[in-house]
Amino acid sequence: MRIGLTYDLRSEYLAAGHSREATAEFDRDDTIAALEETFHSLGHEVFRIGNAFALVGKLARKERWELVFNIAEGLRGIGREALVPALLDLYEVPYVFSDPLVLALSLHKGMTKRVVRDAGLPTPDFALVARPEDLEGIPFPPPYFAKPVAEGTSKGISAESVVRRREDLLPLCRRLWSRFRQPVLVEEHLAGREFTVGIVGTGEKAEALGALEISALPAADAGGYTYRNKEEYEKLVAYRLADPAAPEVGEGTRIALEAWRLLGCRDGGRADIRCNKEGQPFFLEVNPLAGLHPVHSDLPILAGKLGMSYRELIGRILGSALERLGS
Repeated sequence: MRIGLTYDLRSEYLAAGHSREATAEFDRDDTIAALEETFHSLGHEVFRIGNAFALVGKLARKERWELVFNIAEGLRGIGREALVPALLDLYEVPYVFSDPLVLALSLHKGMTKRVVRDAGLPTPDFALVARPEDLEGIPFPPPYFAKPVAEGTSKGISAESVVRRREDLLPLCRRLWSRFRQPVLVEEHLAGREFTVGIVGTGEKAEALGALEISALPAADAGGYTYRNKEEYEKLVAYRLADPAAPEVGEGTRIALEAWRLLGCRDGGRADIRCNKEGQPFFLEVNPLAGLHPVHSDLPILAGKLGMSYRELIGRILGSALERLGS
């Protein structure tokens, strides 16, 4: 099969003058090489397409592929992750992973939480704060957890994201507004365990692979999976398989899988769960374009701890897409 790869290469954006933080979600050169090698090992031809700009040019020149493996995050705008799948839909090119609606919705964490909450799944109390007046309407007491509403890779999350006094919330929101030019999601802070649930498949055929618990080491930022903790995970974070027999893990996995199906996510990704101090799990967010670096990304780390090779993980994701597309 002729498989095209769409992606945003971090090294290209850094060379063009973008900051390390602005490019934090983009893929490393060795991620693309690993995917290319894996598809070759599965018997497919692979064609590097690149980002949305490159895709536009290739589509205009009538280049086509039997399937596109899309991991492009996009550079700007609230719908940036939806750009590539929208273009592929326009030209009737089938692709792996979720459609434009799912990717636009899931990037906006506040809208995602509204959908999940309306369906009856537990998620922390929250408020969307776009201006100082919005703070007056927050109906729940501190401590709070504040982050940009539409960023990934923990961008905008730091040690100061946990706000214990209401009067400290406005200064933090002002800093985040200035830095990210978007509303701030203010949630009830949960002080319990945190884990991410890996999922492969679509709809009723989706299944949870397992849950990867994320624990901060002594030198790490406290209170959450911050940008610094994620960037320096080798010395700041411990990963271990969460025991599926533990009640909070089993219930968290159920919530993650229900949210995945409810939101219409496809083929493979992750959902993040955090518990309160009593051990009750809550949905935080879903990532239908999960990182796929074979060593550093959470989903392959989880797969490896389950005894699943990177080749098998990618093969299962691809298999889900082919089955969904009727190929």
